[in-house]
Amino acid sequence: MTIPNSVRLKNWIIGEKNGIIAGSKLYDSTLIWLAFGLASIGFIMITSASMPIGQKLTEDPFYFSKRAFIYLIVAFILALNILRIPIEIWEKYSFTLLIISLIILSIVLVVGSSVNGASRWIDIGIVKIQPAEISKFTLFCYISSYLVRKSEEVRTCFLGFIKPMCILISMALLLLLQPDLGTVIVIVVTTLNLLFLAGARLAPFIIGITVSGMGVLLLIWFEPYRLRRVTSFLNPWEDPFGSGYQLTQSLMAFGRGKVFGQGLGNSIQKLEYLPEAHTDFIFSVLAEELGYIGVSLVLLMVFVLALRAMMIGRRALLTKQFFAGYLACAIGLWFTFQSLINVGSAAGILPTKGLTLPLISYGGSSLLVMSSAVALLLRIDFETRLKKTQAFIRNVK
Repeated sequence: MTIPNSVRLKNWIIGEKNGIIAGSKLYDSTLIWLAFGLASIGFIMITSASMPIGQKLTEDPFYFSKRAFIYLIVAFILALNILRIPIEIWEKYSFTLLIISLIILSIVLVVGSSVNGASRWIDIGIVKIQPAEISKFTLFCYISSYLVRKSEEVRTCFLGFIKPMCILISMALLLLLQPDLGTVIVIVVTTLNLLFLAGARLAPFIIGITVSGMGVLLLIWFEPYRLRRVTSFLNPWEDPFGSGYQLTQSLMAFGRGKVFGQGLGNSIQKLEYLPEAHTDFIFSVLAEELGYIGVSLVLLMVFVLALRAMMIGRRALLTKQFFAGYLACAIGLWFTFQSLINVGSAAGILPTKGLTLPLISYGGSSLLVMSSAVALLLRIDFETRLKKTQAFIRNVK
């Protein structure tokens, strides 16, 4: 017996009211699998890359691997809780979150623990918190909220462009005092692109890029260690055991990897030749062990994840969920540029910067914040799909 279309439609609508959408999903399964895939690859590579340094420091080769596993569990629990928070809550408290992050960035300058000459961590006993990671997240929430409230001002008035730049400069100054130029570059590039996406006039946008570029050049020129990094990046083999040491060792790892790699666990450079092998330079170990195939796969996964974020943002903007749309685009841009800087530094395309590879590098703060960002993308996608479905049902009725 054939069921009439009217009955089918009625059953479909009833299913929606009960939270069951027949024939459709209210979440992006591709995004979930990409996040799980990158986190899994990260855990495997952390285990492989950290064994020598773990054995040396603690006599336990799996020390960093165990901690990374705990971080993964905590990140998963945190992501599940963030999925329950409506996007309007993030918009409502975006300024409060920004102020809290600025306060924490100020605190780290006073009581922060120093590693390799940089005071970027607050040691609370069990773990070390890196406020710079949290500041990126809160800044993009605030900028997205600002673009919703002052969209017309941003498009038509120069002052509308300057106001968020003042907030950006304040955060950048606190980060530079740590010092952390890599994070500054990420937040500046992401914020400028977000303002451009929101329709900022071309003239202030060009001025912003010019001023930011000149500022970075001045910061490099007047800091000897930054200048050495830039000059060594241009020709690392000129001083392979001094300023160019990290990059030459990283390039050796890439060279040894060739097409298919040396095999998982068979890296030579991780045997204390390559500093920060499980954090900033984990991509070099991945290239050595998994080769061109592994490198291409990871880059493709990162690219598709960032692309999905931008697509989620676009759909949210089309349904007039402007805060959610801008925030999703900001997360996509953030993932893109941070990955670009990390991979570019490891491959010798860009000067060395202390930035993690999203969801892959070892680091509790980075993993927790990046996982939270992915969870927020899923929440945005859920609300966008739900709004479209409800609008369709109302039209049908």
